[in-house]
Amino acid sequence: MAKKQFDFIVFDWDGTLMDSTATIVKCIQAAARDLGLPVPDDSAAAYVIGLSLAEAMAAALPDVDPKYYPRMVERYRYHYLAKDHELPLFNGVREMLSDLAQQGYFLAVATGKSRVGLSRALHTANLTSVFDATRCSDETFSKPHPAMLQELTRELGQEMQRTLMIGDTTHDLQMAANAGAGGVAVEYGAHAPSLLAALNPLYSASSVHELHQWLNQHA
Repeated sequence: MAKKQFDFIVFDWDGTLMDSTATIVKCIQAAARDLGLPVPDDSAAAYVIGLSLAEAMAAALPDVDPKYYPRMVERYRYHYLAKDHELPLFNGVREMLSDLAQQGYFLAVATGKSRVGLSRALHTANLTSVFDATRCSDETFSKPHPAMLQELTRELGQEMQRTLMIGDTTHDLQMAANAGAGGVAVEYGAHAPSLLAALNPLYSASSVHELHQWLNQHA
């Protein structure tokens, strides 16, 4: 059997494993509406997904007084927490993760969510025990800074050149490039395939099924 190219696979959460992009966009827009601020359009709101909440609000509304950003975060959380327990995993995610774990890969999550938010999501999805490690944006630098991948590889004793980052945004792929890890894109999340392609991922999957197949053949 051919030697595997990677030992360690790191997934983004929102828009990669969980079908949450549309809900996040609506919650960002609702937060702006609550405060009487300009409401970002769908593409502007989707573009900031994957950043830490504070950075996301600043990027979604770059022209408003910064004093509003903490209040935007507050209102966003209010709207999101009312809906997060209803959000589904993408079809095939559970089976893919189970298969990868059985094959002996180390698995992790690197996300723009807070620790509390990720813990809730993992518990609701019953996936807490599947991952060997996780890193959230309120514990370290936000994507695309390489810190999340650097910390995860150190924690699990893995080599960066044998680490693969999988995500639906340019923030994920740029973080992989900044860290010296491999990067794979998924096209069913927040960022358009053309934006992802510009960062030259090793592969770009249009579905979880395609991603799973590619990982089995190439990772």
